[in-house]
Amino acid sequence: QVQLVESGGGLVQAGGSLTLSCAASGRAFGAYNMGWFRQAPGKEREFVTSISWNGATRYADSVKGRFTTSGDNARNTVTLQMNNLKPEDTAVYYCAWTRTPFDAKVRINVDEYDNWGQGTQVTVSS
Repeated sequence: QVQLVESGGGLVQAGGSLTLSCAASGRAFGAYNMGWFRQAPGKEREFVTSISWNGATRYADSVKGRFTTSGDNARNTVTLQMNNLKPEDTAVYYCAWTRTPFDAKVRINVDEYDNWGQGTQVTVSS
C-alpha cells in the first residue's frame, strides 16, 4: 500500500497562486505515475495533471499554461504549482499514485490510479 498526504490548499483571490504538495510513503518505489485530480460539488472527479516516473507530464486543457507539476523521486513528492487561478478551479484536489511498468505512458484516467490522498480544498474567490 502507498499512503499519500496532500498539503497546501486554501483560499485565494482570482489571479492568485497556490502550491500543492503530495508526499508518498509506504511501498512507493519503482516506476509510477502520480496524478492530480479535482472534484467540484455536484461534479465528477476530473483529471488535472499527471507525471510519470521519468518526468513526462500531461495536463488538462483547462489548466495548460497555468499549472505546472514537478516530481522529486528522491523524496517521493510531487508539487503542483497553480498560477492565475480562476473561480472555476475551486474544488477538492486529490493526489493519486499508481505503480506502472517502465513505460512512456502518462495516465490520466481516474480508474488507472489505485492509491488516493484525502484531498485538499482549493477555493478561488472572484
